[in-house]
Amino acid sequence: MDRVNPATGETLEPVEGHSDEEVDDALARANTAFESWRDRSMIERRELLADAADVLRGNKREYAEIMTREMGKPISGAISEVEKCAWVCDYYAETAGEQLADEALSSASEASAFVSYEPLGPILAVMPWNYPFWQVFRFAAPHLTAGNVGLLKHASNVPECAMAIADVFERAGYPEDVFQSLLIGSDQVEAILEDDRLRAATLTGSEYAGRAVAETAGHELKKTVLELGGSDPFVVLDDADLDAAAATGAGARTLNSGQSCIAAKRFIVHEDVYDEFLDKFTDEMDALTIGDPTDEDTDIGPQAREDLMEDLHDQVERTLDEGASLELGGEPMDREGYYYPPTVLTDVPQDAAAACEETFGPVAPVFRVSDAEEAIELANDVDLGLGASVWTEDLERGERVARRFEAGCCFVNELVKSDPRVPFGGIKDSGYGRELAGHGIREFVNKKTIWVQSPEGE
Repeated sequence: MDRVNPATGETLEPVEGHSDEEVDDALARANTAFESWRDRSMIERRELLADAADVLRGNKREYAEIMTREMGKPISGAISEVEKCAWVCDYYAETAGEQLADEALSSASEASAFVSYEPLGPILAVMPWNYPFWQVFRFAAPHLTAGNVGLLKHASNVPECAMAIADVFERAGYPEDVFQSLLIGSDQVEAILEDDRLRAATLTGSEYAGRAVAETAGHELKKTVLELGGSDPFVVLDDADLDAAAATGAGARTLNSGQSCIAAKRFIVHEDVYDEFLDKFTDEMDALTIGDPTDEDTDIGPQAREDLMEDLHDQVERTLDEGASLELGGEPMDREGYYYPPTVLTDVPQDAAAACEETFGPVAPVFRVSDAEEAIELANDVDLGLGASVWTEDLERGERVARRFEAGCCFVNELVKSDPRVPFGGIKDSGYGRELAGHGIREFVNKKTIWVQSPEGE
């Protein structure tokens, strides 16, 4: 697997991938590992997960530097990502027993009935490069603890991250083959999905990739969870705290250098506060520090790949050609690496690229609306439905608006975020199923009904 440091454009040492024969062997070993892992007590599995959290915290700088080297994440954000992975491990180490406890049901007077949550087996996780540790751990922490075993197919530009994640579980003392990283290309995924030893799959990535995995898994009648793209609205109503909205909005658009499914991607602002918000927001975007991702003070690093930066710039150029105005940024930076500056667009036609397509980088189109009703209509006028945010001093009004968003994760006076304590996922073309919280850990289990009838006459 070829790798390039996106901050410099320099080639990194390539990583040897796995052959089809090695993948077949990994599936066999995963299947064998499941037979004993499923019988481990919940207490043992939770203790191992707590140990994984300790490994992550104890080596967070090492793991963060791998992320920064492979995909350009600013080092401060990379360290925070490792810490968040430790948090999700802590969360399920504390709560998995309760979340998967037998659920008593009503039944006949002479019987008892309950639901038992039992693991399915080997699960394939197809994961992206943008949060190369977090996306994996929000899969692995709950589903390994539920008694499943994991096979990771990571993005081809972050193979060292994939190996480091496997190393976390090894250092934590997990049994061999309970978690394996497969260094494979996308062309090898279909055969894995069709293999009888695999029981389910989850994917975080593009809509195209999600449809491909869902089609194959559906033909095999295997459960899937898909977390796909987003074009999240960030709605600012006329009674919003504009300073807070502008500051948080700039962070929400540029977190991870703008490369996030749940980034705020369309800023929809009430006309009464539009000009003031635009000034504050543009100032906040302009004040962000762009630079070397190994520098602790850097806010925005490079885009992860050159082709991704070029695609982003093409979207900006097409949007401008379609009649939008440029307030800030708009050109790749003249420096080594794949840097694109914070960019603000106004007067964006509703059928322009930046309005209709997911922009995966620090580009923010700002729209003017006359009232909350128009804001909701515009917010929902996309095929994607991952997250949404609304800003208002009236919390009841904010809740009313949030209830009308066509999205899986809706926030009032806060940026859209994933948190182990609440379920995460989308609707429409943003996918289906949920990760995190109790909802997430119960996605890949057999919800088995057990009915125990007393013998006749007793």
